[in-house]
Amino acid sequence: MLKVGFLASRNGSGARAIVAAAKAGDLAVDPRLVVSNRRDAHVLAWAADQGIATAVIATTPDPETADALLAETLQAHGVELVVMSGYLRRLGPSTLTRYAGRILNIHPGPLPEFGGQGMYGRKVHEAVIASGRRQSAIVIHLVDEEYDHGPEIARLTVEVALGETVDGLEASVRAAEPGFFVETLKRIAGGEIRLP
Repeated sequence: MLKVGFLASRNGSGARAIVAAAKAGDLAVDPRLVVSNRRDAHVLAWAADQGIATAVIATTPDPETADALLAETLQAHGVELVVMSGYLRRLGPSTLTRYAGRILNIHPGPLPEFGGQGMYGRKVHEAVIASGRRQSAIVIHLVDEEYDHGPEIARLTVEVALGETVDGLEASVRAAEPGFFVETLKRIAGGEIRLP
């Protein structure tokens, strides 16, 4: 049973899909905690309705203290694997050290070409379409101190149709992301994918 904590800044669609799969008995995950850097994040009310503990840890004005508090809060709730579900902040050294090789992020485009600081959401899809590529990808990777840099764990190809629009590609990727996250966690829980 994977003891999971989620980090989310908004809706936490990946967290929602993972918890739904766990409640349905399709995924061996024990959701321990949802943390947001925003008090108004919709994911917090949803998590409370699901009976999952929540915490708000603002990353400003003192990122170093926030990082230490995040690491301590995750550990206090017994979290063993951290899942970033639309968390729009870079993690600090306390959390990265304590959970080295145990923090997963999902990126909506091929890495490393379409990653890095500022490359998230629509910006990724705009860049993919502008490049003329016929395939995009959803990439789940381990998190390190650089944006979208850690080792790749799993990749799902997403076709880019002729004349594809940013809205169309964004919709295709968003529709596929939650299920892909669930399937990847199943592979981790089942030992098919081994984390370092």
